[in-house]
Order: sequence, then C-alpha cells, then structure tokens
Amino acid sequence: MSTSEYLGKTVILKTNMGDITLGFYPEDAPKAVENFIKLAEKGYYNGVTFHRVIKDFMIQGGDPTGTGAGGESIFGGAFEDELNPETASYKTGYQKGVLAMANSGPNTNGSQFFIILKNNPLNNLYTIFGRVEKGQEVVDQIGLVAVDSNDRPLEDVVIEAVIIR
Repeated sequence: MSTSEYLGKTVILKTNMGDITLGFYPEDAPKAVENFIKLAEKGYYNGVTFHRVIKDFMIQGGDPTGTGAGGESIFGGAFEDELNPETASYKTGYQKGVLAMANSGPNTNGSQFFIILKNNPLNNLYTIFGRVEKGQEVVDQIGLVAVDSNDRPLEDVVIEAVIIR
C-alpha cells in the first residue's frame, strides 16, 4: 500500500437525496483510506443505507445489514485505529464535514463510517480519514430526516452508487 496512490482521490456517494463528494487523508490514515476506497471499488457500499442519523451530530453508514452491527474490512477483520496526535486531521478534530471511521471500541474499524454535521468536541477515539469536499448541503439534509427512537431514518437514505475519481 502506498499513500501516494490515494493522494488526490475523491469518491462521490450518489444517494437518493443527492451527491456527496469525499476527499481523503491518506498520509494521516492510510489503512482507513485504503479500506474505504477498496470496498467502494468492489461495490460494497452500493445499496447500503445511512442507518443512523443524529441531528446536529452525525450521519452514519457503511453497514450492509443496516443494523449498525455489521460490516467488514478488506483486512480480513477489524483493523486498528489511526490516531496520531502529530497529523493535521487529528489536530483539527471533528469539524463539520469530517469523515471518520465508526467503531464499537478501540481498534474495531470495519466498513462503517460517519460524517460530522456540526463541529463537535469528541474525544479522539475515531480515525479521521477524510472530509466532504462537495455536497455538504446533502449531508445537512440527511441530518434532518425523521428518525425513530434508535436514530434510524423512517425512510431509507440509500447510497445508490459510488464513483471513484
């Protein structure tokens, strides 16, 4: 894996609510970037929903089961967090538009990710590996959908296709 192979790459998430263009930090989080892009290349995220939406906090997707309990990585299991205090993304933190790995505890990264809706003082527990470059208004719209008591959207918000550039 070479971080330079992912420099300048973008991914367009084509959702049923509009397009979201993501850019990446391969030097800050090489494994997370490689994992996301390779899963996208395989079509892994096609048809997957944003299964968790918390107003004024984040939208979460990447679980093909849609439950928040599923997902996998390209590494054959969960992979470790990439939390280096020296990187620019770590220092900047969880600002609006940040793309980070969702997890269920330390070193449990798989395919799930989240996008921050508003600047948030989260503890540094989630690998930041990219940001929204275009389509933040779509992210904001998704962040306003009606949800049930488990933060699941009442109407599916679907990643219909992923385009890698």
